[in-house]
Amino acid sequence: MTDKSDDQKLHRLAKDYRWDGVTRMPYKEEGAAPFKAISRQILHSDPSLDGELRYFEMDAGGYSTLERHEHVHGVMILRGHGKCLLGDKVVDVGPHDLVSIPAWTWHQFRASKSEPLGFLCLVNAKRDKPQLPTEDELRAMKADKDVAAFLES
Repeated sequence: MTDKSDDQKLHRLAKDYRWDGVTRMPYKEEGAAPFKAISRQILHSDPSLDGELRYFEMDAGGYSTLERHEHVHGVMILRGHGKCLLGDKVVDVGPHDLVSIPAWTWHQFRASKSEPLGFLCLVNAKRDKPQLPTEDELRAMKADKDVAAFLES
């Protein structure tokens, strides 16, 4: 549905957390980084804003890539429950939780085994490429028993 001008669009939430008129896309290119059962939708992108509002949906047991990068972003959980690695802490997340991810902070989201996890992500439209952990960085993270249990779940 289009408002008075072609630049103003309304996308209504349809079935299964998909928005009318918004393409459901792969999370990332296959083989680019480890992830499981996750998709993305770009809900809003405007060059004058320099940002994007995206929606990510992962199936039960799915997870995003363990990564860090220069850009910051905010994540609001819309549905489901899961866990988030934020730096060296593992936190439970659920509907309406807001996670602020600072620059260069290791992070990953994991859906519970029993339900999908869906979240909005506000991020710079132009952003740096995420970094994956080296073997040494991963070994250092896993020295914390809670982080190790999270990464091995």
